[in-house]
Amino acid sequence: ARSRHMAKALADLGALLRELPSAAAGQPPAATKAKAASAAAAPKGASAKAAPAPAVEAPFDPELERKYGLVRSVGEECVAEPELRNLLQKKPNFVLYDGFEPSGRMHIAQGIYKAMNVNKCTAAGGTFVFWVADWFALMNDKMGGDLERIKTVGQYLIQVWTAAGMDMTRVKFLWSSEEICKHALPYWTQALDIARKFSVARIMKCCQIMGRKEGTLTAAQILYPIMQCTDIFFLKADVCQLGVDQRKVNMLAREYCDAAGIKLKPIILSHHMLYGLKAGQQKMSKSDADSAIFMEDSAEDVRRKLEQAHCPTQEADEGESKVPEEESMQLVTDRLKNPCLDYVQHVLFSVPTASFTAGGTTYSSFAAVREAFLQGALSEADLKAGLVLAVNSLLEPVRSHFNTDPEAKRILGLITGWMAEPKGARRTPLRRLDAAAGAGAHVVFAPLPSLRPTLAAALDTLRCLAAAPAGAPKVLWLRDWSGFCLNCVTGGKVFADDLKGVQAACSLFVGALHALAPALMAGVRVQLQSAAILSNPSDYWISVINVGRAFQLSRVRAVDESNPEAGQVLAAVMHVADVLAVGASAAGGAATSVAHPPEQTALHALALEYLSTDEAVAEAKLQPPVLVPVAQASLNLKALDAPADVAVGDGELLLLETQPDVVKKIKKAFCEPGNVAHCPPIALATEVVLAYGDGAAPRQLVVPSKGAEPQSFGSGAQLQAAFAAGTLHPGDLKPAVRDAVEAVLQRVRAHVLADKELAAAEKEMAKVHKRMTSKK
Repeated sequence: ARSRHMAKALADLGALLRELPSAAAGQPPAATKAKAASAAAAPKGASAKAAPAPAVEAPFDPELERKYGLVRSVGEECVAEPELRNLLQKKPNFVLYDGFEPSGRMHIAQGIYKAMNVNKCTAAGGTFVFWVADWFALMNDKMGGDLERIKTVGQYLIQVWTAAGMDMTRVKFLWSSEEICKHALPYWTQALDIARKFSVARIMKCCQIMGRKEGTLTAAQILYPIMQCTDIFFLKADVCQLGVDQRKVNMLAREYCDAAGIKLKPIILSHHMLYGLKAGQQKMSKSDADSAIFMEDSAEDVRRKLEQAHCPTQEADEGESKVPEEESMQLVTDRLKNPCLDYVQHVLFSVPTASFTAGGTTYSSFAAVREAFLQGALSEADLKAGLVLAVNSLLEPVRSHFNTDPEAKRILGLITGWMAEPKGARRTPLRRLDAAAGAGAHVVFAPLPSLRPTLAAALDTLRCLAAAPAGAPKVLWLRDWSGFCLNCVTGGKVFADDLKGVQAACSLFVGALHALAPALMAGVRVQLQSAAILSNPSDYWISVINVGRAFQLSRVRAVDESNPEAGQVLAAVMHVADVLAVGASAAGGAATSVAHPPEQTALHALALEYLSTDEAVAEAKLQPPVLVPVAQASLNLKALDAPADVAVGDGELLLLETQPDVVKKIKKAFCEPGNVAHCPPIALATEVVLAYGDGAAPRQLVVPSKGAEPQSFGSGAQLQAAFAAGTLHPGDLKPAVRDAVEAVLQRVRAHVLADKELAAAEKEMAKVHKRMTSKK
């Protein structure tokens, strides 16, 4: 029954993997279709290396130029302009995206400026997708962690944009809380793939989007750029239309395309970041009410803020120092940094037909306004007075909408009341995946999936499972997604190939455990990490982020300092979330035990540190598990001082070793007469034959001897005593151990061959292993 349960779980995972869309698997549908069409159009027998036809300049297309001019005017920078022109020519219904977190207030750049930019893009035929990051707001504890309140704030922002004149005909709003949970498999496997393809150092370059200096990063700060990069591919965006402050993470998405073999890269169209109204503010801040004009500001608020605004007439010295985290806020050199002129240029003159009246003069271009101001023809007072009138005229329709529209008025009233609540009045409860197996359960985390699992790894796992207290429910947790994130299987054309390889490795490992110890495994619940996550992805990933917030990046990297990849950080915090899910138990009851080999010590120490100190865990009345260290089986076949390269291949028996290799490896195994401190054949006899050999316990190893009676041994101690005394010779010991170990491994091979799914998994592993080795 347990075997059928495991087979069903693995089959379910396989079905889920088959749901991965082609884009999530690493190749956009458009690219695939274009490639197929190109192949179909090629004449039969044409060489793939045929010389390209001479380039023919496309005829001038006024409609294309109109669309290009509209879209290009939105961005301070476009990466890359030829790609944008090609997109507009070949895909009239292109998709742009921007994301926002419903956090309460909307400043003029997000309101008026964004509405104007969206209208330009949709007028060119684009569909603008807004990624409403309500799930991220929930994760960041906005609005007291109440998702319904967060959604209401999102509706408020949509009302603002509608009133500000955004044409909603070709605008879509997608709510991340719904979309990510509905499509958790493609979203999170894409995120894991992005994490495993970049180093921590590369991801750290994106961390300006969190407003943090690199030396103060938490582990969560590494995860945010990975998720934002994932959003781009999840939404199938052709154009990333965000601010310059998001440029670094958008460029990461283009680099990911190179790493993943995706031909059509997202185009990066980065709009200008409006200055804050105070001196030295590189951008506006929602936490500083006087740094910007907000969409709900009264006419008096607008007047007061603009009259007090920084308004220099002299450019700063070219050598003036910059604050490091602000270096990329502006792509165009501007040593004047005048926020009033910035508003005139990017808000008022964002519309080509706009004009600006100040000091009795009407200006038809920003250049004319700037020149008049710098030459003294337009005074600061007149500039600001004209700006007050112009900005208030843009905001008045929004004010009127919230005064006259019943639904808008209702939403604003709700939000105003919530914002008036005392800070901290609503405490967010602990969010986690609950995968507990019951009071006093015994949990073992399987070794990471491997295409060449060792016999020792299987024995260590069985030893950990056997360490369970009497009567305790036993759980074997398979870390399939962590293994994928850590590049345990690589080399596939698309990342779904590697996930399939991981699935095969997990399936075979569990099948081998059943073959080795059927009685023990009959009482074990096997839990795939991915299947558990997909049962409640929202709470699981929120718990992962919360773990990441609790630890400095350096603390998480210390778990495996030699691994420079971002995947190590993600896998480590996922492990803590896994322990929180399956290892935490109700305080006052029987604690869960977690048995582990030495190689998992650092990971479990990190998990125990979190569960023992986190306030939300304590308030949820959960207790951490009891860690049970289990000694590791040493099945090294070589001499202890053997060079490392010699041990490769012949140094250890594999779980799915073939009979010829078993014979060869044991024949070459180190076996010095009288040396019981390190005698691999005795270790194999003790750990494999006497523990898992054929027949019921107590088992015996029978060692034939030429010219003497066979010797029988029932324990490792007996073997060591005879070997030390010289009554057991290496020439007799090795053949006996070889045959007995081969009988055990033959049982594993037979179990695999008798099961169609396991046999298919073995073929898949062989194929993936060949693929990986051929690419090295």
